[in-house]
Amino acid sequence: MPVVDVDADELRGLTGRTDATDEEFKEDLFGLGLEFEGETDDGLLQFEFAPDRLDRLSVEGVARSLRYHYGDDRGVYVPETNDPEWTIEVDESVPDERPYVTGAVIRGVDLDEGALDSLIQLQEKLHATMGRGRAKGAIGIHDLAMLKGAPLREGAEPSITYRGVEPDGDTFVPLDATDELTPAAVLDEHDTGRTYADLVEDLDRYPAIYDELGLFSFPPVINGKRTEVTTGSRELFVELTGTDQWTIDRMCTIICYALSARGATIEEVEVNYADGATAPGEYGAELVRPNLDTDEKAVSHERIETLLGVEFEPEEVVDCFERAGLDASYTLDGDVTYEVSIPPYRVDVLHPLDLVDDVGRAYGFDNLEPRYPDVGTVGGRHERSRLEDAVRTSLVGLGFEDLLNFHMTSGTENYDRMNVEPGTGGAAVTEDGDGSEARPPLAGAGVVGGGDPVEITEPYSEEYTQLRTWALPSLVMLLERNTHNAYPQDVAEVGFVAERDDAENTNVTERRHVAGAVARRDASYEAAKGRLQAVCDDFGAELSTPRTQHPSFIDGRTAAVEIDGERVGVIGELHPAVLVEHDLEVPVAAFEFDLDALRQSN
Repeated sequence: MPVVDVDADELRGLTGRTDATDEEFKEDLFGLGLEFEGETDDGLLQFEFAPDRLDRLSVEGVARSLRYHYGDDRGVYVPETNDPEWTIEVDESVPDERPYVTGAVIRGVDLDEGALDSLIQLQEKLHATMGRGRAKGAIGIHDLAMLKGAPLREGAEPSITYRGVEPDGDTFVPLDATDELTPAAVLDEHDTGRTYADLVEDLDRYPAIYDELGLFSFPPVINGKRTEVTTGSRELFVELTGTDQWTIDRMCTIICYALSARGATIEEVEVNYADGATAPGEYGAELVRPNLDTDEKAVSHERIETLLGVEFEPEEVVDCFERAGLDASYTLDGDVTYEVSIPPYRVDVLHPLDLVDDVGRAYGFDNLEPRYPDVGTVGGRHERSRLEDAVRTSLVGLGFEDLLNFHMTSGTENYDRMNVEPGTGGAAVTEDGDGSEARPPLAGAGVVGGGDPVEITEPYSEEYTQLRTWALPSLVMLLERNTHNAYPQDVAEVGFVAERDDAENTNVTERRHVAGAVARRDASYEAAKGRLQAVCDDFGAELSTPRTQHPSFIDGRTAAVEIDGERVGVIGELHPAVLVEHDLEVPVAAFEFDLDALRQSN
């Protein structure tokens, strides 16, 4: 979860609560869903919050939420903007892999050390979340006084140009450097360049931004030293480039709101995509940015009362919306439905349920009165839950450490680092001991873990882009993070996995898998099978292990897991390539199988 560092004195100034104590802020922010995590060495307060509220990635956004919470601000606020005086020209030479750009001019900003630190933190947090590590969107903030924009035509506004540059083409002095470097040299010689080289190094031309004096920004890698922002900067040029226009527009909006809270004036810029450039189809080739348009959504009064369990008067609901920073109107003809206006910085409001959540927070979840449900049943543990606990008890008794890992992962961890190809769920051939073809595991699932992934359409982090198709990669990742600890390390998990399945009405098959790994100097197939055999014996299940192949395991030291005659998993010694990929210096033997196989035996 994202953690934001907050200067309590800055928070007092931005909220106008000069007498508020740190403890009062902690309590009030907890009510808004921000949990206190501790303090930095510099005395800054650290708060963790849900990653959907990206407008709270800076002290300015946190202060805005508190002002609404206190009732000092109400309804939608959209900062006024001045007409554009600058233009961003998008040349047809811009790489197709990163075609979009947006921006804004900021005037009259007062940047002391605290404000500058907050702006840098907001920039980096947005990079890590919406920007997906700068891959989807990257932010450049420049001192406008150091830019010289030459109009491309008589009578036009001063402009900068977003274009492509040859890797060994024009030079510039990047931040934290003293010598002029080509873009390719930045990737080879500069620390920041090496960090983000993978984002552009495979392109024929690199993205670059020019003014009349030459190259001054190399997105998404690094800005030039000439336009570096300092506490003496009073006017800023904000530019964002990326792979999705909506994403970079929203990132730009959040920055504009933060600087507006500091008393700055927002000035629009024109963005012109040249003929031959890849323009955003839904917006057109000529844009005026930043995009501060509000959104509109509707939610019924009945739905709000049903979900929150509170009877409201319509005026009370409108009051809650306004104290959440939204505007709402309604009519009393028939069923009451609220038309709600949403400010552009609220990238989290995607569904009417998000509006209900805002009403609940403004009302105060602590004010909700608990009540018994109107049902006559008595709760009890589900059969699957009892089985999971029984299997965990068996594994712990065999010396395994019981784990609870994230269900979400990335394609790199789930497939690539385990030598597994996605979509091979039905492609693998397994063999019985005599070499004859046998039924593949999991009733046609092929390579265990090789099923088609359930992917997240708009993930906030590149580390969590899909649901895992098997549990073993999670165990290997843990072993990778624990190489500094003593061996043996025997770990196991009973956990959730999922893969796409068009035969299901949800298009997703969900399962619970049992996975175990033995990491030690003398780890072997026999060590893993002995433990697997003991688990099966605990549940009266018959285990057999016919020979098979799996890309994560060593050929000849790998077998299918058959329980009561049904092929349900795989067991073996991890392949050396997998061990090297995870920096493991001891052998690892592991198994994974479908939990339901034990339910049928139990």
